[in-house]
Amino acid sequence: MKRKQADNADTQNDSDSGSDVSLVNVDFDFFDPNPTIDYHAINRLLKQLFQRDAELFSTTELTDLILSQPTIGTTIKTDGIESDPYALLTVLNMHAHYQHPSIKAIANYCLDKVNLVEDKAFHATLSGLFSQTQHHVGLVICERLINMPVQVIPPMYSMLADELQRSISANEPYIFSHFLFISRNYHLTPEEESALVNTVPRNRSKSKSSSPKKSRPTPSQPTPEPPADGIYPFHPEDEAIRALSLHSLDYRYSNASNEPRENDSFGLDLRARMMLLPADRFEALVQKLQEVYSAI
Repeated sequence: MKRKQADNADTQNDSDSGSDVSLVNVDFDFFDPNPTIDYHAINRLLKQLFQRDAELFSTTELTDLILSQPTIGTTIKTDGIESDPYALLTVLNMHAHYQHPSIKAIANYCLDKVNLVEDKAFHATLSGLFSQTQHHVGLVICERLINMPVQVIPPMYSMLADELQRSISANEPYIFSHFLFISRNYHLTPEEESALVNTVPRNRSKSKSSSPKKSRPTPSQPTPEPPADGIYPFHPEDEAIRALSLHSLDYRYSNASNEPRENDSFGLDLRARMMLLPADRFEALVQKLQEVYSAI
C-alpha cells in the first residue's frame, strides 16, 4: 500500500438551500497496479474510458501492458489489496511500445481524429512526435468510477511524478517530451442545459446515502456559466489539464452514430477529448491539481 487518504464527508444539513445531503467517511487506499488481482477491473475501466471505440484498441492487450509495469501508476481501493480498484492512473511510453497493437492503434486513431477536424498544427505536432525517435510521448491513462470524488486525483498525480523521477534515475524509459491525455466528456444542447440546471437543486435536496461506497456527489455538474460549446468533462481536472496543454481537441467517437440526435433521445451525447501537454508543464499541472482539488 502506498498511503491512505480519508474522504472526510460527515452528514451535513444546509438550511440556507433547504438541502439534506447525507455523506459518509470513506478511506481510500492507494496501491501499485497488481497483475494478479486487477486485470478485470482495469479492463472494465479502459472500456469505460474509450466508450464506443474501446474495441478499436484491444483493451485486453492494453490491460496486460499496463500491468507489465507495476511500479508505475496507482490504483485506488476501499476494501484492501484483494478488492477491485475503483480508479487508475498510469502512463505508457508510446515510443518504447510503438509496435504494441494497442499503442499503434491509439497513435493512428489520434492522428485520424486530429486530421478529421483539419487541426493542422495539432496534426503536425503529433506526426512529428510519433515519427521522431528523440521524442517520447507518455500516454496518460486516467479513469475512475463515476462516483469517485475528484479529491483523489491530486495525490495520484503527485505519486506518479515521484515514480517517474525514480524510474528516470534508474535509467528506465520514462523521459517524456510530451504527455497525451484521452478523456471523456459529453455535449448538452441549450435545452438540455436549461433542464439540467433547473432539476439539479431539486435532486440534490432529496439526496440520501443508500450505500457507503456510493454516497459521494457525482462529478461535472454544470457551472452557473455553461461552456459556449456545451461540452462538459466527466473529469473536472480535465479543465486544468486543457488550460496547460499545447493542443486540445473535443471529438465524436468513431463508432457513434453520425445522425443528429432527436429531441427526445435518451441518454447523454457522449464524446471524447484529447490533450497534449508539454512535459515541462507536468510539474505545474501537479501543483495546480493540488491547489484546486486537494481534500485538505
